[in-house]
Amino acid sequence: METHAFWDTSDEENERPAFWRFWRRLAPKGKIGILFGSWYTQPIIERVYQRIDRARFESALDRINRFEEMLSRDGALILKFWFHLSQTDQRKRLKKDEKAHRVSPILEKFSKRYRAFSRVSREALERTNCPQVPWRVIPSANNRFRDLAVGEALAEALESRLDNKHKKWPAIRQTRSQAVSKSSVFDSVDLGLEVSPELYETRLADLQNEITEWSWRAKTKKRSLIVVFEGWDAAGKGGAIRRLTAAIDARLFQIISIAAPTDEEKAHHYLWRFWRHIPRAGKVTIYDRSWYGRVLVERIEKFAKPGEWKRAYSEINEFEDQLLERGILINKFWLHISPEEQLRRFEERKSIAYKNHKITEEDWRNREKWSAYAQAVDDMVEQTSTVQAPWTLIAGNDKKWARLQVLETVLSTLQTIG
Repeated sequence: METHAFWDTSDEENERPAFWRFWRRLAPKGKIGILFGSWYTQPIIERVYQRIDRARFESALDRINRFEEMLSRDGALILKFWFHLSQTDQRKRLKKDEKAHRVSPILEKFSKRYRAFSRVSREALERTNCPQVPWRVIPSANNRFRDLAVGEALAEALESRLDNKHKKWPAIRQTRSQAVSKSSVFDSVDLGLEVSPELYETRLADLQNEITEWSWRAKTKKRSLIVVFEGWDAAGKGGAIRRLTAAIDARLFQIISIAAPTDEEKAHHYLWRFWRHIPRAGKVTIYDRSWYGRVLVERIEKFAKPGEWKRAYSEINEFEDQLLERGILINKFWLHISPEEQLRRFEERKSIAYKNHKITEEDWRNREKWSAYAQAVDDMVEQTSTVQAPWTLIAGNDKKWARLQVLETVLSTLQTIG
């Protein structure tokens, strides 16, 4: 069992999206996490003190609904208790605490706005109460009654879950991936594009110099950047990442290489391991493979059930919306090559001794599923390419051309900070 209290936010937490501090403390599957204060605390306080208007307050509550639905669909049992205390009983307790010299300045301050907190909290409970994740309002003037009520609710909820009698969410609607697509996102990618070695060296140096300058400007303005690399095996992700990181001070970036999840990662929601590495203000996180594995390899290899990868599109969009809302810049790259070029690179890796480690039986097996992966990529781009976080499809048959396109796109994104 893990217990966490959420009141004020730290500097580290303020530099990241609001839900980051909750994601990093989520209890593993099969464990119990107890939160004193939660994702409701900050929106309620900000609304009471009129730091946010009604529209932003309702938007925050809607985001909470989606967050709780995502956790619940993944198997989490969420119990929400609201301990109700009348204003009269609250005053009695504060006076008692004051005599014992243990009164909290925060509670004393909040108690002066009891009516405002009561009104805003009631709105929050009404908007976030649903059959699958209901609120349980517990009268708390009598400590014994409160404790028994909580214990009974816990026992009832656990028994209902074990007996599989809990209220379930409706099934996710079918996505376009179930239909046959006549066109492909790859149709617009010109794999014949290439650049001369001389022009490549000149342009590479220019781009890296500019990225160096703009990455420090982003640091000064506390604007973070996330760069996602996906693509076919042997498409050149590693080479593109090396050219990008050569332009950024080592103190400003981290590279997260995604492989099969560890036992610890499997014990959490699949997005948990990506939330952990969200950069602080002014920093850069580069993901070599990413959360899109849920709708690619996990879909194709059946590591995720159909219901899981189908709902992942909206979960991923919600995740990226939170990053964008916090001011984080996002670049998402798919490095595309032809099947013939992939085969040439595979054979090269097989025949050259110092490249042998880059080719495995898994690569050859994945190649046989090219059509299935192509369909999955089509669906991924259609479902998750948004105005603020679009996919950039990189023509990768010429590695040098691909690297320049990646750097130019990252530079253009950094320059949006002004």
